Amino acid sequence: MATLTNPVKLKYVKLGYQFLVNHILTFILIQVPMGFLIKILSLGPDQIYAIWSSLQFDLLQILGSFVMIIFIATVYYMSKPRSVYLVDYDCFKPPASYRFPHATFIEHLRLSNKDNPEIVEFQRRIMKRSGLGDETCLAPANLYIPPTPTLEASRVEAELILFSVIDDLLKKTGTKTKDIDILVVNCGIVSPTPSLSAMVINKFKLRSNIKSFNLSGMGCSASLISIDLARDLLQVHPKSCALVVSTEITTPNYYSGNDRSMVLINCLFRMGGAAMLLSNKKADRRRSKYQLLNLVRTHKGADDEAYRCIQQQEDPQGIKGVSLSKNLMVIAGEALKSNITKIGPLVLPASEQLLFLFTLIGRKILKLKWKPYIPDFKQAFEHLCIHAGGRGVIDEMQKKLKLSDEDVEASRMTLHRFGNISSSSIWYELKYIENKGRMKKGDRVWQIAFGSGFKCNSAVWKCNCTIMTPTDGPWLDCVDSYPVSISQILDL
Repeated sequence: MATLTNPVKLKYVKLGYQFLVNHILTFILIQVPMGFLIKILSLGPDQIYAIWSSLQFDLLQILGSFVMIIFIATVYYMSKPRSVYLVDYDCFKPPASYRFPHATFIEHLRLSNKDNPEIVEFQRRIMKRSGLGDETCLAPANLYIPPTPTLEASRVEAELILFSVIDDLLKKTGTKTKDIDILVVNCGIVSPTPSLSAMVINKFKLRSNIKSFNLSGMGCSASLISIDLARDLLQVHPKSCALVVSTEITTPNYYSGNDRSMVLINCLFRMGGAAMLLSNKKADRRRSKYQLLNLVRTHKGADDEAYRCIQQQEDPQGIKGVSLSKNLMVIAGEALKSNITKIGPLVLPASEQLLFLFTLIGRKILKLKWKPYIPDFKQAFEHLCIHAGGRGVIDEMQKKLKLSDEDVEASRMTLHRFGNISSSSIWYELKYIENKGRMKKGDRVWQIAFGSGFKCNSAVWKCNCTIMTPTDGPWLDCVDSYPVSISQILDL
């Protein structure tokens, strides 16, 4: 019986500790006015009147104090960062005709690699463990045998994704193109001339004085880099709206060679994109879905191994592709450690920070053989959106942060339904949470993304209102069938 009651007792001890430490400042502040009030009530009317009469107020002192209060309030207001709101966002849903099920993938491999069955078998084994389902989509150019990754085909895919998702977002929010002051577009591999941002400006006839930026080569973490850039611009441009668009064009990404470190892209990356409308206008606060609280970026590019772990290059036969290092998970873990070290003090409650500090002192100063304390980030967030880079990425994150299956459900289901859709995956995950009806007012969301370079970026959002189940979006016709049980190995 003791074995059953001890864990229960420890649970309540931990809950009591968390409540006490997290509210200790409140307890202290309450005691001061309460003590003052009790003292006043213990005095008689004559004593209170005598104390009041003894106080001497000088007009100059009163005016000086009043001016000082106004000055301090003005300085505080002027130096306070402008709030940045996520008015709304939209995710691209590829046409059903672009579906690329496992059986089709394996058939394409066998027809394209008749002289090299080993590379076919290797990719088949990768797909069995990938976590991708049969509903993921590829661009039309990659559905041909052999694929036709031309520049024109890349432009066609970019126009389909960018124009569709932006058009839907503008209609949903009732935003006119003349109201957009800032435009940020990110796409890792494809960087044509004119740029993708110029393509958007031309299509939607945006203003000639719009502040336009086109980010490329930033990898799967680029969406949060774009959000960070938009946030910085919104700090210096009052009463402005920023349109951020994130995608990865899959047309030129297909690798037709035999290098095993480069064929992983074929197995994981699929078609997708997202558009977000940000604003610093106070009038947009009521209609916005989220408010940006924190954004932390970590770059490990100074380390040679981290810099080269994801790299676009040519194989010995001169075939271009993207190589993934075997040490990718280790490097991602180190980047994550650096990132949470910075974001932890900003978001974790005092109880978790205190436990982490005590453990650090015990291990580093007192040389005690304690295990490193991993903070419980679920004390700081209600929802997590972890970049759906692959099954290994999600597994590693779940292990390192001690997350439950429910905590990583949105990431796994996004990977299963849409595949690795690069920088836009975190927005599909957020949309999944909304479609499940789990997003409530005041909930905090932690988005974590990894990218080449090597980078780990994270953002914290606070929900401004209880979000009703969306009536549109990429999950509309399939969310009821999720979550699904994903077996470790598929039968292919």
